[in-house]
Amino acid sequence: MMDTPPDPTLPISEFAFPGPLRDALVAAILSGDKTATSTLLREHEAEGTDPRALPGTREVVVDSDNRPVCVVETTDVAIRPFGDVDDEFARAEGEGYTTAREWASAHLEFWHSTEYREAIGDPHFTVSDETPVVCTRFRVVQR
Repeated sequence: MMDTPPDPTLPISEFAFPGPLRDALVAAILSGDKTATSTLLREHEAEGTDPRALPGTREVVVDSDNRPVCVVETTDVAIRPFGDVDDEFARAEGEGYTTAREWASAHLEFWHSTEYREAIGDPHFTVSDETPVVCTRFRVVQR
């Protein structure tokens, strides 16, 4: 938990779904291992947001119990096809990937999961090498 409460006007940032994966991602953020994350462009489109406008924005990261753990600031956003995510970005995700192939395998498993497909309302959703991915870099600005 944070030492001082975050600004209540900041949006909430949830990494994955509550549970072991989110807890691992939050731990990686807090340790400094995770300085990047990826989402599908379709999520931003569904929310009516333009991810290119994100640099400089701040969000409160919450854990699986919805407790604020830190504030992150977006430093860079790139939109690239799923098949073009490189090894360096995969490593920056801080989840132990050493190659883009490892990153792709784990992300396909997540984005093709029943839980994800239910969350986006598309039971047949699939990712291809051309699917646009929002590759976001961030830094922790408050703990």
